[in-house]
Amino acid sequence: MSQGRTAKQMMRTMTALLLMAMLAVGLLGCGDKQQDPKGISDPAKVQDEKGKENQADGDKKPDSGDKSDDGKAKAGQTEYPLKVTDASGTELTFDKAPERIASLAPSETETLFAIGAGDQVVGVDQWSNYPEEAAAKPKIGSLETNLEALLATEPDLVVAASSNKKVIDKIREMNVPVYFSAPKTLDEVIEKIETMGLIMNKQEEAKKVAEQMKADRQKVVDAVKDAPAKKVYMEFSPGWTVGEGEFMDELVKLAGGTNIAAGEKGWFPIDPEKIIQANPEVILYAEGGGMESILEEIKKRPGWDQIDAVKNGALYPIDKDIISRVGPRLTEALLEAAKAIHPDLVK
Repeated sequence: MSQGRTAKQMMRTMTALLLMAMLAVGLLGCGDKQQDPKGISDPAKVQDEKGKENQADGDKKPDSGDKSDDGKAKAGQTEYPLKVTDASGTELTFDKAPERIASLAPSETETLFAIGAGDQVVGVDQWSNYPEEAAAKPKIGSLETNLEALLATEPDLVVAASSNKKVIDKIREMNVPVYFSAPKTLDEVIEKIETMGLIMNKQEEAKKVAEQMKADRQKVVDAVKDAPAKKVYMEFSPGWTVGEGEFMDELVKLAGGTNIAAGEKGWFPIDPEKIIQANPEVILYAEGGGMESILEEIKKRPGWDQIDAVKNGALYPIDKDIISRVGPRLTEALLEAAKAIHPDLVK
């Protein structure tokens, strides 16, 4: 009996060892696979393409990001390496979320803080004053970036805007990657914010910002959709206005106005006589931040007292920061413009 029990025990042990070996082989065959980078340069397509790689069947929603225990990407997480192409046509590859970012423009600083990446900001330009935490960051110059101060922050990414064009190539020559953006429309601003969320692995936070901006825009569009458009003059800097093809022009249109300067393109100095002839019903002007008062300038201009907007007191200030920065507060400027143009419809 003792020998029989011993033989049975040996047989059970051998069987158990065999099963464990088979299981180990099976697990090795089902391990996580290394992602094969596709070289995608269009940020808007990154998530869809990466999601397709991880899709087990046609019924499952594509995800991107860190892998869960079953080998699939976690929703709302960025999967690296990530390739994006910026507004200058430069392709950047990110092996992980940047940890040290220098911002050369207030709009980019606000975007980073809005998506929850403020802790990764190690340097900002002189004009980055929002949110309050941004103003406390080390300064790296204004429009003329202090390259020495910039390098001292040891950034692994620099974010830049249209006002920084002159210095971008110099920074890239120092082997510091630069992500450059130059949005011309509200949709492009929202897309930029979402792309930064993708780069920084802050997709959920960026999505919330984008959804709020879209909701603000829809509120305005719905409120003024049946209202007659009013003639509007915008002065964003003393003696300067904006024509077609710029985000400020779009804001005026979305807010239920017709930009009287829309016959020209870009940013340009005004012809006072043409403004008088156009006779705007509403005047919007930037104010704040130590800027010389545009309102005082308007009051002193010969003949402007005959403009309907001036005669009727329809002159409305908008904070210069929110009206001029292509960042997350741009729809706040849209709401302010709509309240000024159609105060009976937008509250």
